[in-house]
Amino acid sequence: MDNPYNMSSVLVLNRFDLPPETIFPAFLFATLSYMIILFCNLILILTIVLNKSLHQPMYLILLNLPINDLIGSTALFSQVIKEILTSSRTMQYSACVAQAFFIHIYAGGAVFILSAMAYDRYIAICCPLKYNTVMTHAHIMKIISCVWISSLVLIAVLFFLLLRLPRCRSELTHPYCDNPTLLSLVCADTTINNITGLLGVALTQVIANGMILYTYLQILVACFRSRRSDTKAKALQTCATHLIVFLLLECLGLFTIISYRLKNVSPHLRKFMGVSTLIFPPTLNPIIYGLKTKEIRDKVVHFVRNKIFHAS
Repeated sequence: MDNPYNMSSVLVLNRFDLPPETIFPAFLFATLSYMIILFCNLILILTIVLNKSLHQPMYLILLNLPINDLIGSTALFSQVIKEILTSSRTMQYSACVAQAFFIHIYAGGAVFILSAMAYDRYIAICCPLKYNTVMTHAHIMKIISCVWISSLVLIAVLFFLLLRLPRCRSELTHPYCDNPTLLSLVCADTTINNITGLLGVALTQVIANGMILYTYLQILVACFRSRRSDTKAKALQTCATHLIVFLLLECLGLFTIISYRLKNVSPHLRKFMGVSTLIFPPTLNPIIYGLKTKEIRDKVVHFVRNKIFHAS
């Protein structure tokens, strides 16, 4: 009683209360989901890396999306599969912090990468004559560096403020570790953390939504002014693809963030939406970009035929 703080390195899990008969189906579903995500994203990465014809600004920026998706899905599934397989009821605090850190890197990185992709399409469609001059290799490297550094700095500040606080609880109920889940274990004033977290979300949302809204409005104006129907159709198709991916991520992510602050939201719905953020975008992104982008689609088919089937 003299020490109210529980600084134990072991956390108690109470998030996958599975009956014995559902353990194998749950393990099978989690493993197959992760294998699909792993296969689709690695195929997209290898296709872009191994084909020099795809070493263009658009695809170099796109390359970061499957890398980011693998970071998020690996952080989730590695722990989930282990818990289901071993029926473990405990987790190391350090492992929880690591999982939360990479999941937040994934969330921030996805928003910034999609914003960078929107900027690239804006230059390509609205300023086609300046595209090669503006989107040089050096400029692309600056954009990619800015994307990752911005995400790392925002998340590092968030976790620096978190790890300075003492804990007095050890039970985890959310499907995965994240900043709000770790804050629920704290028994100190979290006002600064909450304000910093909300400011970080607001900043990324203003930058991402502002850039995407502006660039796509400009693209739409340029498309309707264009007299070439094929150019208009291709540009609109590209924008529609990007918007679908962005809106899916935004809807799932924002609902998860808001649900933490609404007490009357069903915990099962909160869990489902939280896990969906780390399953659906990483699964759909390589399929959408692989099938909707002709250059990538052709290279993927060629890669699968020659490198995989012929090798076997």
